[in-house]
Amino acid sequence: MQVLFSRSTVFASSLALGVWFTGCAAPEATSPSPEGAETADLATDQPADTDGKKKVLTTFTVLADMAQNVAGDRLVVESITRIGAEIHGYEPTPSDIAKAQDADLILYNGMGLERWFEQFLGSVQDVPSVVLTEGIEPIPIAEGPYSDKPNPHAWMSPQNALVYVENIRLAFVALDPENADRYNANAAAYSEQLSAIDQDLESDLEQVAENRRYLVSCEGAFSYLARDYDMKEIYMWPINAEQQFTPKQVKNVIEAVETNDVPTIFCESTVNDEGQKQVAQTTGARFGGNLYVDSLSTADGPVPTFLELLEYDALTITNGLLAGSNAR
Repeated sequence: MQVLFSRSTVFASSLALGVWFTGCAAPEATSPSPEGAETADLATDQPADTDGKKKVLTTFTVLADMAQNVAGDRLVVESITRIGAEIHGYEPTPSDIAKAQDADLILYNGMGLERWFEQFLGSVQDVPSVVLTEGIEPIPIAEGPYSDKPNPHAWMSPQNALVYVENIRLAFVALDPENADRYNANAAAYSEQLSAIDQDLESDLEQVAENRRYLVSCEGAFSYLARDYDMKEIYMWPINAEQQFTPKQVKNVIEAVETNDVPTIFCESTVNDEGQKQVAQTTGARFGGNLYVDSLSTADGPVPTFLELLEYDALTITNGLLAGSNAR
């Protein structure tokens, strides 16, 4: 990830994200696998062209893209939830259950992310499932109705994403041992790309002064990223489920932003950002835009792949904090 700015010129004029992606994103980031398999339709009601291949379902689009990178063209991979869906409190449809009943394997995040999944799996007969957060040390939620439960957004750290890929690799080798060599090679190549993003993000955040490394968001989806890159996290609520922002939550974030002189705040693409904009207006902090967490974008959007999601969020966070600091 090439940094397109210097400390003295950050956001002297608006920096277009498209310029960064055109000049710096690795070509592999838009490829679903090192094999060059065609891009998967991650969530569709149209029957897939299986051609005798085994079918793998995931609970949301981010996992589907990871799995597609490891599967290449040897498996059919689809997401149960569609692009832009709120995954915590998703309500499966009869067609979801029918699709799952026809699958050979279901991959899910675990850590309580998919609150609907246990009941969903009970409606599906004899289809094995694999949890992808096995081996990741959970960060407990500190307060609120989910107190002491694990924060489920472990994939938002590139370092944790390597664990996801390894769990996917093991699951695919067990499912389809004849193609084990292909899955092993794909997983290794994809892991190299994730490791490169990890190193680039660490390098980019070094440009942000330590006392400015506050990641303020609507949902507490960045706890693992904050831990791995020495940042502090402030949020409206730990998990976005039924609730929208409340006056008390807005007040708490306003106080935290003012106390710590936070330069820039963010929200997420799948939640209402009005509360966070109210925080920005009251505190004078800069609203840095919406980050992507629970869902990829459409193919013509900014984050059609997980690698691009990580790169987009990394750039948005780094540029936002530097721009806000420069403006104060």
